[in-house]
Amino acid sequence: MATPDSVQRAYDVVAPTYAAHFPGTEPEAPLDLAMVDAFAGAVGTGQHHRVLDAGCGTGRMSRYVADRGCDVEGVDLSPGMVEQARRAQPDLRFDVAELAALPHPDATFDGVLLWYSTIHTPPEGQPAVFAEAVRVLAPGGHLLVAFQAGHGTRDVSVAYARFGHDIELERHLFTPDEVAAWATDAGLTETARMVRRATGNERDDQAALLFVR
Repeated sequence: MATPDSVQRAYDVVAPTYAAHFPGTEPEAPLDLAMVDAFAGAVGTGQHHRVLDAGCGTGRMSRYVADRGCDVEGVDLSPGMVEQARRAQPDLRFDVAELAALPHPDATFDGVLLWYSTIHTPPEGQPAVFAEAVRVLAPGGHLLVAFQAGHGTRDVSVAYARFGHDIELERHLFTPDEVAAWATDAGLTETARMVRRATGNERDDQAALLFVR
């Protein structure tokens, strides 16, 4: 079973490969980006509209949201991924932190982005992740979460084996209703939902849910 330490080690190993193959929004379909656009529009633009990209990886989605006028900073569990983010996006701030222990005061942000960053947390850990995201979200702020929809787990390590990486990494699949329940229990209200079928090399349906506090 994956732990935060094992997830961190895996992403530290693959960080340069990930950054080289996905410098931007290559993995995203137009519907995915439409949800991010809706999120950015709901948050608002300008220096007083702060967004936390929680689980930012290499910062590629941080860049996308920042280019839509939001004041964005990111955190990630992996120092290796944060290093790549700082290198690729030197004008944005990135720090190392766990999703369930964010280093920010209450009600700091107008938006929180959880873009495929909750997928390595097992079901029993999801309530803590959403509670922490809500803690740093200001009243009236918005949260967008994206994930693979379904049931069970997938072995992610095989995707990196072809690049010569020997890691242990798995991701969890959740139904949109499960995620909505965790978010609602944390104090959020769902405003929009997108679920699309798998395309290309994807194995699972993709989902994105937008909430307001």
